[in-house]
Amino acid sequence: MEKDPAPDTKGEWARHWQYPGVPGLDLLQARYVRHSFPRHSHEGFVFGAVRRGIEDVFLPEGTVRARPGTVVMINPEVPHSAKAGVPEGWVYSTLYPSSKLVATIAEETTTLRGTAGFAETIVEDPDTARLVHEVHRAAEAGNALAADSVLRLTVATLLRRHGRSLPARTPLAAGARTAAAAKQLLEERMADPPSLEELAQQLGVSPFALLRAFKAAYGLPPHTWLTDARVRRARLLLDVGTPPSEAAVAVGFTDQPHLNRHFTRIVGVPPGAYRRERARTYKTAGGGPA
Repeated sequence: MEKDPAPDTKGEWARHWQYPGVPGLDLLQARYVRHSFPRHSHEGFVFGAVRRGIEDVFLPEGTVRARPGTVVMINPEVPHSAKAGVPEGWVYSTLYPSSKLVATIAEETTTLRGTAGFAETIVEDPDTARLVHEVHRAAEAGNALAADSVLRLTVATLLRRHGRSLPARTPLAAGARTAAAAKQLLEERMADPPSLEELAQQLGVSPFALLRAFKAAYGLPPHTWLTDARVRRARLLLDVGTPPSEAAVAVGFTDQPHLNRHFTRIVGVPPGAYRRERARTYKTAGGGPA
């Protein structure tokens, strides 16, 4: 039996979902007051537009305050956290397009070369903020033509106004190679990870050297990165219908409440609610409204 955390008494609500009319996109609409997102990252891009209130977003380069009329743009794998910037919290719409989708749009609509991304994290751009909300409205209405069209217009506009070519990857230094090897080992042993000392011994470095190298490479210490990675893998399992209790054990959480706690903090909704939305998506994917 799936058990999610009790509803918040402060009027918080959230919906994290996919719309079958727009492949390669996750959507989140929410009002958060007490909820805060721990440090984590995403495989794809994040485009967020606040409708009411203020969201404080903490990034490697500092803190940004997202207000109505701004758009927050976070590149893939950039660690960040967030919380309410005012007592009443914030209401927002967020788009999570895949890196592949953004790259396709960049190739079709811009002159950017290499990997397209964003140099700025937040911009004052009320017109594009309205487009972010419009994607959600079209998807909620079941209008696939409008949702897909407005999404592409939104991403193309952001890329033309604020995009840049991200720096090319350089050969890995010794510390980065150590961090990459540690990451691979943690991925392989996600359900039964080694201790920091064991991991360092396998890689022939000291624990502190490993900590420094890993955080320099990924912006997170190994234990925090592992929690984020477990939630990502749990999402993949929930996507294909795995019950949360089974997903919890498969990725290395002690039980479903342990998964619930971390999943809700990072994704913004409980795993049971996330799985139900995915079930609705796949049920309608074959013949959704146009």
